[in-house]
Amino acid sequence: MSAASPVEVDPTLSPDEITFLAKPWVTIVWNDPVNLMSYVAFVFQKYFGYDKAKAERLMMEVHEDGRSAVSTGTREEMERDVQAMHEYGLWATMEKAS
Repeated sequence: MSAASPVEVDPTLSPDEITFLAKPWVTIVWNDPVNLMSYVAFVFQKYFGYDKAKAERLMMEVHEDGRSAVSTGTREEMERDVQAMHEYGLWATMEKAS
């Protein structure tokens, strides 16, 4: 006898859409005139565990666009990530994903 799932998921949603709905907050890292681009990429690798290519891509977004969304998750997770970025000396904020 199988029990029904307590949470119904719309079968038309893609896995990316389900993940987005489950992670409504983002951490934004902003460009600043202080930190070297290599240091920003290093922080992304060290703290988030991103590979070199992803860390450098996000760093270039920060550099060229002035900001980059570097992580998504719950409000509490994003508060932790913002605090960590501040501890590394990076300017970061969080916002509700749109």
